[in-house]
Amino acid sequence: MSSYLELTARQRIPAIFDPGSFEEFLPPSERIASPHLAQLDAPVSFDDGVVVGRGLLGGHVVFGAAQEGGFMGGAVGEVHGAKLVGMLRRAIDEKAHAVLLLLESGGVRLHEANAGLIAVSEVMRAMLDARAAGIPVVAVVGGSNGCFGGMGISARCANVVIMSEEGRLAMSGPEVIETASGVEEFDSRDRALVWRTTGGKHRYLMGDCQMLVADDTAAFRAAALEAIGGIGNAGLTLEDLLAEQAMLTRRLADTEGLVEPMDVWRKLGVPDPASVPMLDADAFLQLAAPYRAGGQR
Repeated sequence: MSSYLELTARQRIPAIFDPGSFEEFLPPSERIASPHLAQLDAPVSFDDGVVVGRGLLGGHVVFGAAQEGGFMGGAVGEVHGAKLVGMLRRAIDEKAHAVLLLLESGGVRLHEANAGLIAVSEVMRAMLDARAAGIPVVAVVGGSNGCFGGMGISARCANVVIMSEEGRLAMSGPEVIETASGVEEFDSRDRALVWRTTGGKHRYLMGDCQMLVADDTAAFRAAALEAIGGIGNAGLTLEDLLAEQAMLTRRLADTEGLVEPMDVWRKLGVPDPASVPMLDADAFLQLAAPYRAGGQR
């Protein structure tokens, strides 16, 4: 087993794509770095924290990106976002088989403020444009920084979200919630609570991710192949939106007044919720199958 969590973005790409097939667009040798960070005398990265390009997955042409959590937590700035958008637009132009996004991000890069916010909105629009063009978009969340903020929203614009138990997905990160609302609202130091609330198992039960795998690169690759092969209509229809809204309405009604994820799991019907964090991926999936709040979109 090879841990996906422990790899860098540049190590994840060859672990997921067919060996030797990935061609990077705007590699570090091009030295395309954020101009905003340089003006602030902040460290820069010559790939601006994201790898984008085109390769083969199971022999099919798949465009892909991998965010580097080791550079500013994978946060999105103007250049970082532009690289993602450009990759998605090129995938549409070249009629790619699919797009695979290996996401690890704390959200928008605060150093770049509005430029980062605009970049994330353009990423979401490009993802939906790819889907409208019939190109499935699959998001993978399994890095140590999780997927938060604007990229947390972007992940949910994909056809399928694949997570590991170790991955985390949410709009606001634990530290942000604690800062804004106090430790009584959310104690970011309670790591067990953080993972119960934002981790892969909870997201799977709530219907926010469609596939959960062990922290293993081979498992993520197999799940990506399965997800891409199983997507029929990649586009987002009115029926899809209505179904999503109905699921969210049921979620609000079913979880009203509940503050502990284990109470939510109990409300869903999960037997012995306290045992859930200790289950491996296979045992958890077997347990969770009858109780999930949603499925593939």
